[in-house]
Amino acid sequence: MKRYKKEGKELVDSMYRKNERKWTLKEKLFLGLTPQQYMAQALRNPFNWILAAIFAVGIPIILGRFFFGLSWVTHSSCDYPWGMFLGFGLFAMVPLSSSGFQLGTTVEVFGRHDFEPIERLGLLNGLLGYLFAVIYLLVDLGQPWRLPYPMVVSFGPAAVLFLVAWHVATYLSVQVAEVSSAFFEWIGFPVGKRGVRKITLGLTVAGIILSTLHQGALGALFTYAPGKVHPLWYSASFQWLHFFVSSLPGGLCMVIAVSTIAVKTMTWRCDDRFKENLDRLTISLAKGASMGLATYLTIKLIGIAHDNEWEYLATGWGQWFMLEMFIGVIAPLVLFAYGIKNRLVGVVRFSAFMTVFGVVLNRVNTAMITFNWKLAEREIPHWREAVISLTIFAIYIVVYRFILYRLPILYAWKTADELEPVAETARTAKAYAGEERLAVGTSYKTNEEASFQ
Repeated sequence: MKRYKKEGKELVDSMYRKNERKWTLKEKLFLGLTPQQYMAQALRNPFNWILAAIFAVGIPIILGRFFFGLSWVTHSSCDYPWGMFLGFGLFAMVPLSSSGFQLGTTVEVFGRHDFEPIERLGLLNGLLGYLFAVIYLLVDLGQPWRLPYPMVVSFGPAAVLFLVAWHVATYLSVQVAEVSSAFFEWIGFPVGKRGVRKITLGLTVAGIILSTLHQGALGALFTYAPGKVHPLWYSASFQWLHFFVSSLPGGLCMVIAVSTIAVKTMTWRCDDRFKENLDRLTISLAKGASMGLATYLTIKLIGIAHDNEWEYLATGWGQWFMLEMFIGVIAPLVLFAYGIKNRLVGVVRFSAFMTVFGVVLNRVNTAMITFNWKLAEREIPHWREAVISLTIFAIYIVVYRFILYRLPILYAWKTADELEPVAETARTAKAYAGEERLAVGTSYKTNEEASFQ
């Protein structure tokens, strides 16, 4: 492998092995192992067996949904039009994906380059969240091959759903471009990376506009059905603002949650820069999430006061509403304040998981549980609907993990186009028989030590 020096520190050109031969695409995909070694590692991980069981049951049911129709997998009706595919898959996944435009704005617009170690994780979280929200939507709508029709053939510019569709499609394209710089590094295409870097500021500004509009437009969808959503979860004047403001702490806390899981389960893939800065960045993200939660709580109370819906707090629905606000807003706010003040990262991370749960609960309540709240009977989701939702989320986890294992998201990948070469230095680490080190910026892992998959 080629070694370089920059600012007195020895780094490694990650595109090369120790014999100065470039890594092939196959070697990158299998993380430097042979296919047999890779499969052996995968089979040793018990979590993979759980995922395999989910896929064995869920994928045939997903295929059955397209063969036998939506009624085969759901109890949705005119009274309950939004089941788990949209109530969870779309309305919950989208606010948890707002981290892309938030961290992009922080680094590229406001110049907070101290957030760079976690910026790409925020961008990837945004991309995958929106992508799988679209997949949930396509499973619900059916006929995905006709997706271009309502967007380019039969225009409906007066419809909020038309606005949402174009926002998602355009913003998803922007996010692909933002994450592509990491992909270009991985495949060794510096020209592509430099091209993306030249338009990064424009992509970031576009992301701010599109994501802001889309988050609010999802809330505006509910103004199509006045009176159907319980008044404690609905306000004609503030509905779009509720969805937008709550997405801010949701996205930041999702990054905290994902980074916590990543540093615990794939430490070998995190470089020193990521690990050494993670606690500090977690506290910083928590400060932003706290301000978002406080703003959201204030606007919710203003909405109830504006519509004069205080009497509903004394009902059973009111108790459910107060439980949601306590678990998802008030308790995390208190824990964030305590954890930030005393620099207790564990408390902050626990609060972030609570906030993520609170955002999901709010969206499910709004789209499913409190929808048509005056009806005597409540819809119980079909078991196939629950299995499909779980299966798609499992695919989301697999794709997320696949990318984090390979692309330079949790580590910095230094290459020859960025550094000046110097003579190869002798290896000082103890040599093991058959050892093959994978260069990942300043992080290394041997075949025998790696326990990925």
